[in-house]
Order: sequence, then structure tokens, then C-alpha cells
Amino acid sequence: MSENHDLERQLSEMLTEGEMEDRQNRKEQERELISPRYEVRIQTQMDPIVEETLKYRSMARELDDRYDRYLDKAKQGKPDSTPPKE
Repeated sequence: MSENHDLERQLSEMLTEGEMEDRQNRKEQERELISPRYEVRIQTQMDPIVEETLKYRSMARELDDRYDRYLDKAKQGKPDSTPPKE
């Protein structure tokens, strides 16, 4: 009977220790999945979407002009890069 009791105790210890390790791993995995509270933005001189759209328009005609509003917004937000005329 004592051998049976020892086996049950060992099994109980192994299960308890395994649960604790699993909880720690789960917390680490959850921490990795949480998105950071900040994001990195890089300011560029040229908008890659505008450049790509203009390149495509030079090769072919667009049927529905879906990027016109975006191009207009990009032109308004972008300061004129040409030097002022005197």
C-alpha cells in the first residue's frame, strides 16, 4: 500500500509542477501576443503609393480612377519642392 501511495504522490507532484510550468509559458506567450502601445513611423520624402500609382498610370489607363482622391490628398499634404521664384 505504501508503494501505491508513493506512486500517487509522485504523480501528483509531476502534474502540479507541469501545470506551473504551463502557466508560466502561457503568460510568456500572451505577453508576446500583446501589441505594443506605440508604433514606429518613418517620415519619407516620397510616398511609395503615389509613386507606384503614377508609374502604373504611365504604362496603362486606369478604368475607375480609384486612386484619384488619394493622389489629391497626397498633393495637398506635400509642400511644393520647387524653390520659390524671385
